[in-house]
Amino acid sequence: MLPGEDTEFAFELRVCRWAERAWEPARDDSVVVVARQLGIQDRRWDTLVLECDPEGLRQRARFGLDALDSDLLHVVRHAPEDWTYYRDALPHPGYPWRYVREALHRAADRGIVETRKNGNRIECRRKWPYPDWCRRIVAIENKPDLDASAADALVSQLEYDVALSLADEAWVATRATDGAVEPVLFEDLPVQAGIVTLETDNAGSEDTGTVAWHARSLAVADPGTRILERPAGSAFDASAARFEYADPPWKAGKRREIAERAYARGWRSYVETMRPDCRHYRPRADGAVLPWCDAKSRCQTAGECSGGCSEFEPEPPAWRTKGWPIEGGPGAATKRFLARRRRRRRPGTDEAD
Repeated sequence: MLPGEDTEFAFELRVCRWAERAWEPARDDSVVVVARQLGIQDRRWDTLVLECDPEGLRQRARFGLDALDSDLLHVVRHAPEDWTYYRDALPHPGYPWRYVREALHRAADRGIVETRKNGNRIECRRKWPYPDWCRRIVAIENKPDLDASAADALVSQLEYDVALSLADEAWVATRATDGAVEPVLFEDLPVQAGIVTLETDNAGSEDTGTVAWHARSLAVADPGTRILERPAGSAFDASAARFEYADPPWKAGKRREIAERAYARGWRSYVETMRPDCRHYRPRADGAVLPWCDAKSRCQTAGECSGGCSEFEPEPPAWRTKGWPIEGGPGAATKRFLARRRRRRRPGTDEAD
């Protein structure tokens, strides 16, 4: 293990790499797309594993690498085959039509629908049908060292996931110990949540994962329950929990939005919140490719590696202008390297260019 690799951030990157290489989807013909640190307003997951239809994933590449937000999804999913006035072609979105017009123009600017003016009317037609490319969503919480306080927070998070059933499965990933029974199995976690332990001490080799408890499939097609507030559980708190129901159409829409953001972000996007343009920054391979700081001689987290770091030094101008304006310095090369790794998991993106 590299110095500084004992953080949850480094463990999270290892979990993502392991999932990308070794996750076994429910269907043998599914392909895996992995993303990190995204979710909905009330819940953010550490790692998401999308099990995708291969042909649908290739067709999704036609719409570009950027995510389609809810407004764009409304347009591309309902755009007609032939020229039609957009209000006749698209179902009422539940909000003013002017926002639909804005989304229609954005979609046309991105080249994913076609528009034209017929008198005072805006007509549209689709370029390609939007595919149903994501089959299943698996949510993973990463806790390398599960102490008592982390376990308490994890229980409430997993109870939320099970009640809402927005993901098909909920898992906990933790670092393997030498114990006969993994400590995480003694925690009061929901029985629907799976547990996987990772061996991460094998420097330069593949991380290996072992299932300690199998996850149960959650009812994503049924109404879910969104927990809004729960009592503290003390003798002085007799308040009732507050919750609301989430209907299946809402859940289906959120799953599409989550899948779109996961497709665009991936898990190597951590470089976008760090400072690869610092002269001390470099990626270091120890099985996984981890962000390394030469000034501190250890792996960095996204919080540490920022413009506010006391050791931050911009790349010298001579570095930045190497091959200018095409290549740039080592920081730009790092971003291109991670982007290529991400694109390799998105079949059809070369054709989409």
